[in-house]
Parts: sequence; structure tokens; C-alpha cells
Amino acid sequence: MMNKKAWVRIVEAFLAIMLIVGVLLIILSRDYAKDADSSERAYKEELSVLREIQLDRSFRQSIIGLLTLPVEWENFPQNLKDKINEIQGYTCEAKICSFDVECELDYYPDKNIYSQAVLISADTIQGTAKYSPRQLRIFCWEE
Repeated sequence: MMNKKAWVRIVEAFLAIMLIVGVLLIILSRDYAKDADSSERAYKEELSVLREIQLDRSFRQSIIGLLTLPVEWENFPQNLKDKINEIQGYTCEAKICSFDVECELDYYPDKNIYSQAVLISADTIQGTAKYSPRQLRIFCWEE
């Protein structure tokens, strides 16, 4: 008789532990899914803006016409700043560098940073092709 009570208590303890572990896993998986959705949205927003800049002639000319590289966010052409600032829900900065160097921020906020880059390689200006490839990189983090 005493032996059956011991086994029942062991089974009850095991079930209680399993229940607690199950609840914790559900809570943790919700937080992970939220982070994954946030990063996916950030990357889609950045890529959309980069594609618009890449396909727009005036944006390309603003980038290719720059004489000194790298160009930090403070010295960015205003039309590009306005376009990049259209990304909602994130604080974004950008940098224009030579295509063959690593394009990084000078500082990094203590947040998750989402970054995408695009190559702006050439444009035809008044019948002449000017080859001056540049890398435009956007860095965004949640506000």
C-alpha cells in the first residue's frame, strides 16, 4: 500500500514539472516569433527602399556624383535622407562607401540592427557612361 502512494507522488511530480516546462516553452516561442517577424519586416522595408533608390535616375546620380567617400549620414544628400526616413517604426541611418570596402557605422546603438546594402554601379550622363561603383548601406533599429 505504501509503495503505491510513492509511485503516485512521483508521477504527480513528473507531470507538474512537464506542465511548467510546457508553459515556459510556449512563452519563449512567442517572444522568438515576435523577434523573427520584426527582423523580417525590417529587411523587407530596407530592401524596398534600396530598390527604389537603385532604380530611380535622380537618386543614382546623387550617389554617383559624390566626390569624396565614405559619406556619413550627417552629410547625406537630402533627397536620399528623405527617402530612407520613409521607413516607419525604425530609426535608420545610411552610409555610402566604395564598393570594395566594408561599409560600417562609426557607432552602434545597443539594439538589434538590421542592415541591407545595394550596389549603385553606373549611370549614363549626357551620352557618356561614368563608371564609379558605390555601395549604399542602410542600418535600421527599432525606435
